[in-house]
Amino acid sequence: MTDTIPACYNVSIVNPNQFWKTDKVWKTELPILAIQISFTVLLSRLFSIIYKPLHQTRLISQISVGFLLTPPLLGRFTTIFEFIFPVNGIVNVEVLSHIGLIYYAFLSGLEMNLNNILNVNKKAASIAIAGIIFPILVAPCLYVLFRKVYGHSTMFPLEESTNNAYILWTLILTVTGFPVVAHTLSELKLLYTGLGKEALTAAMISDTYGWILFILFVPFSINGKGVIYTVLCTILFIVVCIFVVRPLIQWFIDRKADKDEWNDNQLLFIIMGVLACSCISDFLGSHAIVGAFVFGLILPHGKFAELFMSISDDFVGGFLVPLFFSGTGMRLMLIAIFSQESWPYIILIIILLCAIKILSTLFVTFFFGMRILDGLTLGLILNNKGAMALIMLNIAWDKMIFSVPTYAVITSAVLLMTIVVSPVINVVYKPRQKFEQNKLKTIQKLRVDAELRIIACVHNTRQAASMISIIECFNATRVSPVHVFALYLVELTGRVAALVATHIGKFCCQFGEQNLTRSQEELESIHNTIDALGEAYDAIRVETLNVVSAYTTIHEDIYHSAEEKRTSLILLPFHKQLTLEVTSVVYKDINQNVMQGAPCSVGIFIDRDFGLVPKINLHICVVFVGGPDDREALAIAWRMARRSGTQLSVVRILLLGEAAEVDALVHDEAQGILSTVIDTDKQKELDEEYISTFRLTVVNNNDSISYSEIDVHSGQDIPTVLNEIEKFGCDIYIVGQGNCRNSKVFSKLLEWCECLELGVIGDILVSNNFGSRSSVLVVQQYGYGGMDFGNNLNQKAINKDIFKSVV
Repeated sequence: MTDTIPACYNVSIVNPNQFWKTDKVWKTELPILAIQISFTVLLSRLFSIIYKPLHQTRLISQISVGFLLTPPLLGRFTTIFEFIFPVNGIVNVEVLSHIGLIYYAFLSGLEMNLNNILNVNKKAASIAIAGIIFPILVAPCLYVLFRKVYGHSTMFPLEESTNNAYILWTLILTVTGFPVVAHTLSELKLLYTGLGKEALTAAMISDTYGWILFILFVPFSINGKGVIYTVLCTILFIVVCIFVVRPLIQWFIDRKADKDEWNDNQLLFIIMGVLACSCISDFLGSHAIVGAFVFGLILPHGKFAELFMSISDDFVGGFLVPLFFSGTGMRLMLIAIFSQESWPYIILIIILLCAIKILSTLFVTFFFGMRILDGLTLGLILNNKGAMALIMLNIAWDKMIFSVPTYAVITSAVLLMTIVVSPVINVVYKPRQKFEQNKLKTIQKLRVDAELRIIACVHNTRQAASMISIIECFNATRVSPVHVFALYLVELTGRVAALVATHIGKFCCQFGEQNLTRSQEELESIHNTIDALGEAYDAIRVETLNVVSAYTTIHEDIYHSAEEKRTSLILLPFHKQLTLEVTSVVYKDINQNVMQGAPCSVGIFIDRDFGLVPKINLHICVVFVGGPDDREALAIAWRMARRSGTQLSVVRILLLGEAAEVDALVHDEAQGILSTVIDTDKQKELDEEYISTFRLTVVNNNDSISYSEIDVHSGQDIPTVLNEIEKFGCDIYIVGQGNCRNSKVFSKLLEWCECLELGVIGDILVSNNFGSRSSVLVVQQYGYGGMDFGNNLNQKAINKDIFKSVV
């Protein structure tokens, strides 16, 4: 680049025989480095917060920090720029940023699972290969077109040598960033949809091929003579690492991981191994990150990978890597584009660069019979660029392969590809579209001969065993089978791609390996527990799935799983254990979030050793007050009562006098409390109709089913009535959550509830003060809106003691 001017400064050597040869390290250089790190990290975090509504990855935030320092912005203030990045501080920050890049490549190799890559399906492999071949064929043509359109410029001339520029220009457009794709899918809640799984697998394959192309072709652009020897020696080094070094390291690490004997000194050897492999690959003429990536790839995955990532990811990804990627934005000179009269044509070329991979994906997906909208969305997702593209951009800049205009054009295209993905998919694909009403999404409206589909959400094996105990009671028959989807909920912490890579693919690819991570071990245990249910009952089919997401938004993943599997019921575990001690408050928040917008009916199961109860003489009690939730609870109990030996007692509470008064505030504040308000009289008609059908169909024809009615005149009578019911005893209560009751008495009692998601009746039955040892299933029917839990949170703490005294 002819417009690059070298900057020189004097360095005084005071201690030539010591490690630090100057005497100004602590006084001058270290404070400058601290300012640079602080500035970059703080601003990148600030940009992350700003970009969060647009679901942008951290790379965009880090590049934005560098772009902020370009001449059109803060860079035009020389004093500010020289204070943050003085000439004598550039070398230190470059060294530190490249060390961070080396460890970033190591973590990328450590999170990549070769088993999943070798066991991919034909469609994902075809999409990934097409996304590489098509850009290889078209990208050089666009480079020639760009040079012809740009013309000649004295201020920003183009590069004279084009051979190396061809290679890097093409490679940059072929790669796909797997970590960026995983982040985008997670943010858009598409990770566990059919489209998301295809995109994730294709991105992993494309990322792997990207590394192979990087190893084979980048040396041709950065080395002169003898480049073929560089490539051959690098390949030999990789072969030795895989077939010689890997077995030795794996034996040692597996032995240590089994006994949990890791300490800081032993982990230090791993860090030194990263630097050693980087030095070897750099000595051979390849890039230093190749050795680091290969070293991460050959290390065993599982407990060790999880341990090392948890230790190093925050420091590497949070402090060192932003220094490197901010340099990409700092070198972006958009003035080189807009200073030319032909800038509109250059913008058109940038758009064409963005469209290459989208068009290739559309072609392949059309061949496999996918919808055009799905193909377009998949192409947009796979168009995400990650660290690999930015690394090649920096190589092209440092080796003076790209001129300022060329760098500006290809960098703009890379950033545009990545930035527009999330907003465009949000508008076009609408992943958060409202679920259509479907009568099959409730137990009450499900046909007797239809398959009952249930999603059972669990956080551990104990909860999986608990869910099995209640699912066994649903009377699965050949005429009306049950299909159970066990959904293992995993909290997303750290790198998205690392956690997703450990759970992607089929179980056969992962189980049986040594040193599984804790979440993998839990998933395997849940899988075995759920499989035992399918083996025990011919009419029950089972599948074990998993969701890796932040707990604050994991309910959206549950929604999409329920919609995709067309389920009629979502079963959730209660957030307290047998002794009703809090297991995790976060589980309570998840349950409340699910109930507010679930696409089917929801049940919260409070397990009190229900698995020990013999199912031959099961006794079920339904407390029926009225409303859609109570009708759904009765429908579930009705289905269970068809099982031989099951006894069902239905106790209907009739609200009279003061207890029957309608809560006018419910109607006044309807828009803030319920998504749909159903008239009270209409609800009573529906209750009477359903109860009459139930009594005429089964009560008069089945001695094992009983029906009774109890009058209630005030709120104080409700705990008394429940205590009377408890005296008769039962194995499990099935009650409605209480939505759409519109009763003044229940509205007041709801303010006293500790667990609003259980409703009034459920909260009393679960309370320690009530003293019951029976399990409880609280049901909310789909189609009438979820409860707004926020209105009662303040009142709950004030009235907690009053509620206990009433009970």
